[in-house]
Amino acid sequence: MAVYLTLTVLVVLLGIFADNRAAVQHHISPNARTLRYGGVTRGQALTWVACAAVFVLLAGVSACRIAVGNDYWVYREQFTWIMHNNRQVSYEFGFRLSVWIIQSIFGYDNYLAVFGVFSIVTCYFFVRSLYDQCRWMAAGIFLLMTGGYYFSSLNSVRYYFVLAIAMYAMKYVLRKEYGKFILWICFAACFHKSILVVIPVYLAAGWLSERKLPRWTYPAAGVFVASLLLFPEFYRRIIFTFYPYYENSVFDNGDVSYTNIAKAVGAILLALLFYRQTVREDRQNRFYLLLNVMGLITYAFASFIPEISRIGYYFIVSQVFLLPGILADIPQKRVRRFFIVCVGLAFTAYFGLFLRDAWDVNVRLLPYLNWIFN
Repeated sequence: MAVYLTLTVLVVLLGIFADNRAAVQHHISPNARTLRYGGVTRGQALTWVACAAVFVLLAGVSACRIAVGNDYWVYREQFTWIMHNNRQVSYEFGFRLSVWIIQSIFGYDNYLAVFGVFSIVTCYFFVRSLYDQCRWMAAGIFLLMTGGYYFSSLNSVRYYFVLAIAMYAMKYVLRKEYGKFILWICFAACFHKSILVVIPVYLAAGWLSERKLPRWTYPAAGVFVASLLLFPEFYRRIIFTFYPYYENSVFDNGDVSYTNIAKAVGAILLALLFYRQTVREDRQNRFYLLLNVMGLITYAFASFIPEISRIGYYFIVSQVFLLPGILADIPQKRVRRFFIVCVGLAFTAYFGLFLRDAWDVNVRLLPYLNWIFN
């Protein structure tokens, strides 16, 4: 636990030195390709160094782990099966090919190299997405860590790799570069098909964020929610077409994630409270707000989806961009400080519960072990 706490403190402190607001304006602008920076200023250089240090620390802790995560040894076994072309391996083609290439280069059963490569790439997309889209870097890093997204990536290697790509690809929706967005998502789908759900949802959120919501969107949303409640089997058939082995499995239990519902509700309430000052004229924040609304609908009304968090996370992970964007732009200084403290305490409390559960045999993110000292 000491490693996780120390890492969290260090990367948040480094984030304080990263002033990337100009970079965010550049990377989410529809004309981003035509924008050019002049010479590198001292502030820009400091920001790049701080972000690079954050990446090195996150990637180092992740890549050096061993026997961390309840699926660690399951993955190791699957890596060997991939090299033998075992048909029992159900992973997507892109993941199987990547594992085959890595082991062909570094040696058979070199699972440390496989985990290391995916750790480095996943952390790159985490940090790059924050640099490109989060207006308050330190706060975004804090939410990434205390929200459990980074630490959960030590488990479920494929899923968190594509989640990081989904975060990165959001900027292409904001820039209206829809072809690039779809290409990135299709690439990620070669590693985990579940990410395909973001194509219609992100595009719809991007379209709605550009304009005042038409009146028909409210009854349409009501009809959609009603369909989730009345026709769950219809949606389950679609899901099991892609993931047939989830049907009637241990994951097909209908559990409701009250914690993630609370996180979505909290983010939405904060956005509505300061809607006029920070959201109404800000397309970026409106986009993230709409994703959180979709996340709330998913968690509250679609619990029939096996491992619901694998879908819901694609939507509520945008909180790492939304909450800093709102908090940084609250005009009244005392009010801003008050809500910064409130959000900080809420996520710190969640982080404490997350670390408590990390010892569970079904999670096994603690104790942290690495191949250097253990």
